[in-house]
Amino acid sequence: MGELWTPVQQPGSLATRIAAQIEQLVAGERLKPGDRLPPERELAILLGVSRPSLREAIRSLAAQGRVSVRHGQGVFVESDATTRRLRSDLAEGEVNLAELFAMREVLEVPAAGWAATQASPDQLAAIEHTFAGLEAAISEKPIDWSELQKLDVAFHESVVKACGNRFLLRTLGVLNEVMVAGMQTTLQIPGRLEKSATDHRRLLEAIRSHDAAGARAAARAHIRAAHTAALKRRTKESAGD
Repeated sequence: MGELWTPVQQPGSLATRIAAQIEQLVAGERLKPGDRLPPERELAILLGVSRPSLREAIRSLAAQGRVSVRHGQGVFVESDATTRRLRSDLAEGEVNLAELFAMREVLEVPAAGWAATQASPDQLAAIEHTFAGLEAAISEKPIDWSELQKLDVAFHESVVKACGNRFLLRTLGVLNEVMVAGMQTTLQIPGRLEKSATDHRRLLEAIRSHDAAGARAAARAHIRAAHTAALKRRTKESAGD
């Protein structure tokens, strides 16, 4: 992780400059929500600053909600205000599953079609790489469900990246973060993992074949199946309360 950090040398308050570098890394998605910053001593060395100045910068970022300080664990990058609000709305029932999955269709179905017609060789290679990582994680025993969920999200985001619309990608990133934080993965539901893997394979094959209609159909079928699985689990959980 050391390659992310460079000595702080720009003019201005040292703490402000430290905070600015961290914010730039977040804005450029080199640091993402949930990432932990290096330990204080290590980060001070990487930045070429004193530990008191670093602490002041961290306090400033924490006050703005940009990072959270978890005692005994470290400093973590926080979600932006919009994501935090959506996550809260989901937890409180202000946003329901139907709305979330409807938005996934709005975003991912056309993106899959665009990826099939617009993906460059490098972008297709990136989709195949994330798919291979997901397949490898599925074959691991025991399965690391948390890691599998991250890889599942990464596969979907690689497809959206290939359509070349950065705003769409950012919007999907917020939606995925809300869903990951607000609900357990549906992949643990019996039979869902195998169905999801088949759906992913169909989507990848359609994109490889430059079949836009097939890619859209595969994405739509996958999202709707995930929605059905999530509803079934939510109903079961409610019945058990």
